[in-house]
Amino acid sequence: MNQTFNPATLDKLKLRIQALRAKTIANGCTEDEALSAAAKVAELLDRHDLSLSDVELRASPCERRVYETHRKKRIPLDDCIGAIAHFCDCRVWREKNATGESSYVFFGLGADVEVAHYLAELIDGAVRAELGRFKTSVDYSRFRHQERHLANASFALGMVSSIAHRLVAIKASRDQVNESTGRGLVVLKTSVVDAEFDKLDLKLRTQRSAGRMVSMTAYEAGGAAGASLAINPGLGESQSGTTPKGS
Repeated sequence: MNQTFNPATLDKLKLRIQALRAKTIANGCTEDEALSAAAKVAELLDRHDLSLSDVELRASPCERRVYETHRKKRIPLDDCIGAIAHFCDCRVWREKNATGESSYVFFGLGADVEVAHYLAELIDGAVRAELGRFKTSVDYSRFRHQERHLANASFALGMVSSIAHRLVAIKASRDQVNESTGRGLVVLKTSVVDAEFDKLDLKLRTQRSAGRMVSMTAYEAGGAAGASLAINPGLGESQSGTTPKGS
């Protein structure tokens, strides 16, 4: 087996991700179809990792991948970004540009940051779409005008919290499958990323999140929306050609 990093392997994976990205919400895809595409990417990522030797993984360069929010204020994705990074074995932090707009910076192996960026894009779009639907619901119409800002924030928080919880659970399941091969892939990748991250010598600070008021009705509706989205890695499951929900 080749004992050096082969960029052609990563390029192939990136091309597959770009092809799947073309099927996202922006092009008329449903949220279920978009997240089924994300599940496929997770499966491709795991297969990519398993195809590399330990030496090749250690030789793989780390990269930065920036997800622009184009917003100065918090967005719902803030409460899910850590779970996305964990799902993809990346590090993540938030930066602000000269105009005060925030961005998330993923740092890790090339395939991992590509998938992390894609997941951020998918989940951000899914939350916005589901929130738009919630605003047309009977439940939403019962909120008084002055309560609707809180209802919007509560719905979005409930949804991203649900998605984050599911990503963490799915990651544990994926790791268990990968560990059954007898290789400590996660430990190896983490050691590579941590070593490169330390070289950046970044002065990051942790922000304490203040307690937030929520509308439980809207929060629970968001949680239900998040729980209904199809996010399954697919690795190790039967590939019998079943049609994903939403197709």
